[in-house]
Amino acid sequence: MRSVDIDVGGTFTDLVLSFDDQRVIAKSPTTPYDLSVCFLNVLEDGADQLDMDVEELLPQIEVVRYSTTVAMNRLIERRGPRLGLMTTEGHQEAILIGRGAQWCDGLRISERRNLAVQHKPEPLVSRDLIVGLKERVDSAGQVLRPLDEDDVREKLRYLIDNGARSIAVSLLWSFVNPAHEKRVREIIREEYKGYHVGYLPVVLSHEVVGKVGEYERTMTAILDAYLQRSIKLEMEATWDRLRELGYRGTFLLTHNTGGSAEMFKTTASRTYNGGPISGLMGAYHFGRALGYANVIAADVGGTSFDVGMVVDAGVRSYEFRPVIDRWMVGISMLECTTMGAGGGSIASINTLLDRLEVGPRSAGAMPGPVCYDLGGTEPTVTDADVVLGYISPDSYFSGRMPLNADKARAAIEEKIATPLGVSVDEAAAMIRNIVEENMASAIKREVHLRGYHPEDFAVFAFGGGGPTHVAGFRADVPLAVIFPQSPVFCALGSSVMDIMHVYEKSRRMVFMEPVTERLATDYAAFNETVEALVEQARIDIAAEGFDLDEVVYAVELDMLYGGQVQVKRVSSPHVRIESPRHVEEIYNAFEAEFAAAFSPHVIHKPGGVYLDNIVLKATVPTAKPDLPRFELGPADAAAAVKGEREAYWPELGRRQVTTVYRFEDMQPGMHVDGPALVEAEFTTLVVPPGQFFHIDDRGLGLLEYAAGTRDSQEVAA
Repeated sequence: MRSVDIDVGGTFTDLVLSFDDQRVIAKSPTTPYDLSVCFLNVLEDGADQLDMDVEELLPQIEVVRYSTTVAMNRLIERRGPRLGLMTTEGHQEAILIGRGAQWCDGLRISERRNLAVQHKPEPLVSRDLIVGLKERVDSAGQVLRPLDEDDVREKLRYLIDNGARSIAVSLLWSFVNPAHEKRVREIIREEYKGYHVGYLPVVLSHEVVGKVGEYERTMTAILDAYLQRSIKLEMEATWDRLRELGYRGTFLLTHNTGGSAEMFKTTASRTYNGGPISGLMGAYHFGRALGYANVIAADVGGTSFDVGMVVDAGVRSYEFRPVIDRWMVGISMLECTTMGAGGGSIASINTLLDRLEVGPRSAGAMPGPVCYDLGGTEPTVTDADVVLGYISPDSYFSGRMPLNADKARAAIEEKIATPLGVSVDEAAAMIRNIVEENMASAIKREVHLRGYHPEDFAVFAFGGGGPTHVAGFRADVPLAVIFPQSPVFCALGSSVMDIMHVYEKSRRMVFMEPVTERLATDYAAFNETVEALVEQARIDIAAEGFDLDEVVYAVELDMLYGGQVQVKRVSSPHVRIESPRHVEEIYNAFEAEFAAAFSPHVIHKPGGVYLDNIVLKATVPTAKPDLPRFELGPADAAAAVKGEREAYWPELGRRQVTTVYRFEDMQPGMHVDGPALVEAEFTTLVVPPGQFFHIDDRGLGLLEYAAGTRDSQEVAA
């Protein structure tokens, strides 16, 4: 397939360009002022590697996939329009009151511990721009109070006169009966038509979240209304440039549900955290191809460290009420933990506690680390890597970004080493150690809190800083896998992601009766809900130009035992229920997954089983990775030696002349013992003493502990 996959990160923009039997990668600095600039810059780099110009390449491309941090960045910057919210009369304060957890949603653990100084987040829509409409629908969808259309027009005019430039509509129980919300939008369109200069974006809550939860559903609608315009402008600028340059294919955006869909079928909130999810899905697909059932996907970028997990060759760990920025929303997202730890994380002395801290503040792409020589003055993790000798100032970013090692050393000396009374090398090693310990702690929390053992996993280390720091952050995980495309792995992941739409609908059903333990017999209610979701999926996928005969449907169910609060999402073995055997098989699947997640001892059949939510996944499969095997050659890696340079190794307590190998020259079977450095085009792998690196029969790099090394380190600790 001929495809372009681009991941826009906070520091670099990554490209994977697949053209028949060729696959090229490229990176380019992100341009925050206009993301279409870095998009085209990295695309030009890829085209150059194929000896083409962009105008020649794009007409031959079948699909462009794009993952972006636009939603995250715009939310952080609070650069959205002035919002208006229309809700049911009497419920105007619901989102301001919020849920109890609103005080600490989105805060780091260290901040949550000091709740006394915390405040609720500043709302995205001010109280004076929240209006209550005269209407009411009950939980069964019955209209208790008809919509007063004159009241809608009056309050709409009030919102516009007071500066609202985008409207979110969230009425009670609208996902059961959306008639009132739809009529409100019709009235808004009658008053402010689409062809007017003052076009007014309108987001209906039942269309973005079709399930119970007033606060979460309303906040999702508000976030979509807040982010829609800025994302639309960013995407349209890129889309227009692609069309001008001859591209006529589809433009897909990565979703945080693990799939991708066309830009015109994507809501703003679905793009949030799209890049890390691309990496997680890449770990899932490549892990299956390689035979790794349990994988920790660890992405070290310029501004953040993202961790996701593949368990038992599956990715179904969802956040059912995820927090975006400071607000809990109603969409289901794949779980991916993000923390402020990356190459650009700033190191500083906490004068109150008299200790060194690294992150979460980041130098970003501009001005970046001190060694970039673009005006940065605060030392970062990348500066520490340069000072320690791990990153070559002349080879960084394939030699296109010479680094200023002297400025990096001076910054660490002034801001860290002198205040702590240590040498510059020791200070740089401390910076590196702290950020890696923070990363390792994040991995341990993810693994242990879910009841798993690190020894059963492999780490896929990617991002520009993944190979550079994996030796320190993988801790008890015995094996780290480094791909030739590790620096652009999120873009590589999106290249194998399916085109997938996810639809959800709240449907409360008694699946197993309490006491009697009799299974459900009302198949019609279940099947009607699934059919409605299937019809919606067919409309969306047909509009994107895909063959409906290729679509694969799968159903997942949110279920729980009566008297318990823990909901488990289970993959249903059947899309529709046609017989008692189908019901029994669905229950058995639920029991098995519930027991695996929480313990067989909490299975409580006498309490009954309840179905809360039905999820339909409509998937157009894409080609999956086919990784060839190679014959293993000799272990001697002398043919891959690039040179030598001095590097500081804390394990030895001194600097030492260290051999540098070229990753691209290492052949299957070659073996390197630490200390060593292995340089690739856009990253450097650090192999410390006590660990070794070798190339397997797939051409992938494996980092492992030397025999007995990990045990001795634990004893010493």
